[in-house]
Amino acid sequence: MASESGDDQQLKLYSYWRSTCSFRVRIALNLKGLKYEYKAVNLLKGEQFSPEFTKLNPIGYVPVLVDGDIVVADSFAILIYLEDKYPQHPLLPQDLQKKAINYQAANIVSSSIQPLQNLAILKYIEEKVSPEEKLEWAKVHIGKGFAALEELLNNYAGRYATGDEVFLADLFLAPQLYAAIGRFHVDMAQFPLLARLHEAYRVQDMKRAGPKVQRKVPHN
Repeated sequence: MASESGDDQQLKLYSYWRSTCSFRVRIALNLKGLKYEYKAVNLLKGEQFSPEFTKLNPIGYVPVLVDGDIVVADSFAILIYLEDKYPQHPLLPQDLQKKAINYQAANIVSSSIQPLQNLAILKYIEEKVSPEEKLEWAKVHIGKGFAALEELLNNYAGRYATGDEVFLADLFLAPQLYAAIGRFHVDMAQFPLLARLHEAYRVQDMKRAGPKVQRKVPHN
């Protein structure tokens, strides 16, 4: 539930519309029914390196959550913070094994897929190789991670990644699948479980968090 004029809102989310890391946090905020002020950061214009933003996050990455006097950067840290402070709609199951699987799936996305195809890496690669080779780089690393996720979740998935409720793993998977299919044109035929989850993620709280419906989508 984003707000453009959030003077009366305690939570502020510094976000970029196409950032999968920001997308994760927007889903969590929606699931937990939390209102927040949407603070757009245009990565293409380098706004993440401005003095104002690097005071919030010295490494210059989105997202950043501001909750009163508390500033939390990094999507994983933000999600755990939200889970601890706002217990409604839990992001982790009570079952310890399923909880561990959620952490493992989230880490595959955040450590073994997303960093290898983020904006900074792709811009660097673009200077070295052709656009076709850059796309192939992204597809290879996404495919490797997806193969691992397909195997990991095979015995745990229900309607969603680890059962019939949306949990942490889904918050990482939904944005990554959205980007893989829409931006990097990954063929999902070899990943039937993930392809099914992608369709299941068309629920309202996830759709409202999606890139194209953000209030600050750039026109270029």
